Amino acid sequence: MASDKSLVCQGAMAQCQQGFVPDLLKVLSQKKYYINDQAGSDKLIGNTMDLGIPFEAGTFGQCKLQPTGSSFMPCIPNIIQWDGAYEKVELANGGQILTKTSKAICAIAGSAVIEFMTTGQMGAPSVTNFEEVSQQMHQQLNPLINMEKVLKKNPLEGIEIISKNF
Repeated sequence: MASDKSLVCQGAMAQCQQGFVPDLLKVLSQKKYYINDQAGSDKLIGNTMDLGIPFEAGTFGQCKLQPTGSSFMPCIPNIIQWDGAYEKVELANGGQILTKTSKAICAIAGSAVIEFMTTGQMGAPSVTNFEEVSQQMHQQLNPLINMEKVLKKNPLEGIEIISKNF
């Protein structure tokens, strides 16, 4: 099976093997490098300098490694290192870019127990995606939009909605 070298950015969902709930990556180590974000304001690239607690909620629920009788203590990550980063690029902060296969070493577990479930990147269709679909498929998926007109012009101009009574 080929490894997934998709780059990770702010909003990537991560899970600790010793916790019960996922959390979203919050890039705190840099404010310069973005990916998958036309406005360049939301999708900061995750990197190996995102240490400590670089997550939105700052917890993975309860920690299986810290029982307290009938329950567990909170699973608060303490990332001390990342394994499996993309080593061919180094950012200005000295960090290497995280990938979907990167894993974080937590000080509590002492091993790489935090891994990514998603990359945080969002797919966005382009004109090419629409051009590659048959006219019949367009009519089934978008019955109120005349895709022939849309594809001949700028996709944001000339959209014609045909009103039908259903």
